[in-house]
Amino acid sequence: MGIMRWAFYNRLKEEHPNAGAAYGYITKNTGIRNGLEKDHAAGARCTGGNPKSIPLDANYMQKVAGKRNRQLHKATINKGGKRRLNQSPKYAHGCRLFGRVQMPGGRKGFILGRSSSGSFNVRALDGTRLSAGIRRKKPEPLEKRKAILAERGVRLPPHA
Repeated sequence: MGIMRWAFYNRLKEEHPNAGAAYGYITKNTGIRNGLEKDHAAGARCTGGNPKSIPLDANYMQKVAGKRNRQLHKATINKGGKRRLNQSPKYAHGCRLFGRVQMPGGRKGFILGRSSSGSFNVRALDGTRLSAGIRRKKPEPLEKRKAILAERGVRLPPHA
């Protein structure tokens, strides 16, 4: 990474002359001088050169949704030369993996697992389990899956 970092930085400087490098000791010193807690948002503000800016009240989490399973067919071929699919169907009871749903209590999450019997594993993007096996009629579909899943969350206080 050491050599690639400088090659990338030099190419970036050619296209954008105002680009600069940031180092951890500078970010730490800027945070200490401005009395900021050590967390990701404060580090980003120090690196950006505006440590006194007011942070947002929420954070945004994004995750790339996978497109398909790796193995398309079973390794063994059936009699007659037919190969069985190793993948589950694209839709199960009208829902697809990574679709956004609303749970009965009003919580929103993504379908990160499903079975052909009609139960879904609904989770938030940070991995918090909302339901391990909710039946197909309970969650209300909100939006179809996208390539990048995004979720707005509440900003937690920094670690002590």
